[in-house]
Amino acid sequence: MFIQVIQGPCTRQDEMRATMEQWRTERADDVVGWLGGTYGFTDDGMFVAVVRFDSEESARSNSDSREQSDWWERTRGLFDSEPQFHDCTDVTLALDGGSDDAGFVQVIQGRVADADRLKSMLTDTDQLHEARPDIIGATLAISDDGTFTETVAFTDEESARRGEQQDMPEEVRADMEAAMADVSYLDLHQPWFASRWG
Repeated sequence: MFIQVIQGPCTRQDEMRATMEQWRTERADDVVGWLGGTYGFTDDGMFVAVVRFDSEESARSNSDSREQSDWWERTRGLFDSEPQFHDCTDVTLALDGGSDDAGFVQVIQGRVADADRLKSMLTDTDQLHEARPDIIGATLAISDDGTFTETVAFTDEESARRGEQQDMPEEVRADMEAAMADVSYLDLHQPWFASRWG
């Protein structure tokens, strides 16, 4: 799997959501390898899109197409400043990657300190359930520059906030501290989703 993260400040939120929906309805069926995406805005107006493809080759083929270039030129103008891209060929899924029924999504970004430990934590479903039973799925995407974007899906924000208040097992806390650094959180209170099968 290949994940591309697109993010940037955007005050034209209704227009951004409309153009994402337009892409899904007009182009998605023709894009080979597109699997789906998770989208949303933070409280301070940051737009985040986490888009999944079956491979880097499929993503590149889409990016290089005239139709995608035309669409992106229009969409790029909706950002308040130049958006950032994170292209990730190193992708790990937890609990099938999440659910389009999630009511709250938290995007965690930072620097990978120990990639193997970070992946192990995510794929150890017993440990994950013990530490945070409110999580219904996640994706971990690591860029070549050593940064990561983790997208964590919850049934609802209330459950997520309750989970944050629980004492984390010391072993899990130690693993987290050893696995990642310079961590920041982007809360998507009203996420929306798209998928090839949706």
